[in-house]
Amino acid sequence: MNWTEVNIFTTTEGIDPVCGCLLTVGITGFVIKDSKDFEDFLNDKTGNWDYIDDDLMNLKDCETCVTVYLADNSQGADMLAAIRSEMSALKGRDTDNAFGRLAVELSNVKEEDWANNWKQYFKPLTVGEKLVVKPSWENYSGNDGRTVLEIDPASSFGTGQHNTTQLCLELIEKNIQNGDKILDLGCGSGILSIAGLLLGAGSASAVDIDQNSVKIALENAGKNHISPDIYKGFCGNIITDEQLRSEIGGGYDIIFANIVADVLIAMSPLFKTLIKHSGIIIISGIIIERCDEVMKAMEENGYKRIELKESSGWAAAAFTNLN
Repeated sequence: MNWTEVNIFTTTEGIDPVCGCLLTVGITGFVIKDSKDFEDFLNDKTGNWDYIDDDLMNLKDCETCVTVYLADNSQGADMLAAIRSEMSALKGRDTDNAFGRLAVELSNVKEEDWANNWKQYFKPLTVGEKLVVKPSWENYSGNDGRTVLEIDPASSFGTGQHNTTQLCLELIEKNIQNGDKILDLGCGSGILSIAGLLLGAGSASAVDIDQNSVKIALENAGKNHISPDIYKGFCGNIITDEQLRSEIGGGYDIIFANIVADVLIAMSPLFKTLIKHSGIIIISGIIIERCDEVMKAMEENGYKRIELKESSGWAAAAFTNLN
């Protein structure tokens, strides 16, 4: 398997927040390069050395960088999109610009080459009992009565290959009702809300903090012959943007949020302002180690858990609103 180097440029102060974001999306291995560390090394009078290689000396002027390695396949593409989404959200929270530019750059590979390389691994995938997810460049000839969901993720999270997405899709097909009004928070490629509409929902609102994700979600809706009249896109952060929450409105029958634990916890008090009484909330993107913490936050805010699913270190859950 080939691997691609992904560099995230930050500051010394930004190292911990960046690494925290990486941990929340399931990345546990990374390399940190920081000029402050090297400066401390040079100033260590107890050091037992008399020569430093020129390449090492260059570290004293380097831009702080956190590096991770992603597989050159569809899951790697999903993870790259998740990293970009997390860095965009972190940039939005960094009002003092203490964490630097938080740029995400691929090393020694062009963006378009990366996209084309992993396409070879993205094949039609059956999910649950009703769906098959496929990219536009692949055919699906199965005669099994499944609903075909066509997704081209581009640079947005959501090919259907990731465990968190599959868990969500399985919960959606079990809970969606004809005519439901859907809210997809952190929509990425739009895969969840589009699936909901294909399975019978009446309308959907897709929200993401990244404008590019909203654009891609709307494009994917069009590829699945979904009318713009029933599929609306919104860009922004519902946690901090009261005007956005007003534009989105309320009265939703079902909400999907496939994000990360910290964001789900922060959103938990807000769901009640968006969902109908007895509506369904499906959350995912939760690493097992933080599952109890997220479940507690949801239950403390008045939601009753009706199902919990786990797969390969990830968890998803469905709740009903009792507020």
